Amino acid sequence: MIKIAIASDLSGYPLKKAIVEHLSKREDIQVIDFGIPNENEPHPYTEQAPKVCKAIQNGEAEKGILICGTGQGMAILSNKFKGIYACVVDSIFSGERAKIINNANVITLGGWITAPFLGCEIVDAWLSMKFTQKMEFKKDFLTNNYNLVKKMEEENFK
Repeated sequence: MIKIAIASDLSGYPLKKAIVEHLSKREDIQVIDFGIPNENEPHPYTEQAPKVCKAIQNGEAEKGILICGTGQGMAILSNKFKGIYACVVDSIFSGERAKIINNANVITLGGWITAPFLGCEIVDAWLSMKFTQKMEFKKDFLTNNYNLVKKMEEENFK
């Protein structure tokens, strides 16, 4: 069972709601929904992203999905947390590559950009991939670069 933490701000709420409904139908996934609970209880991305990132850091969740208007604010903030590797995704291809190339444990999406149906397909694509899958010919290169990112993280997050 994969534990996935998810949250949004007001701009991302409709897409978050659709993704939660979609993932809740899967028996191999447990969704941890950090809100917002509805459109009448908005919270800014600066409050929402840390909830998902901390859940991953403390082992409560393995992966995270964050949704704001563009996905960009959530990604910037998420990458300020040690051990979080967040990518903005806006297509099935970028969702797959977030995992294949960057080993992203968090994806961020834009509620103003991505339709709910496509958002669910992007999430499924990301979840279906493994690091270096489909790019085995570059496995050493990708692994070395991922390890360099982790080394830089150790040097810069003190």
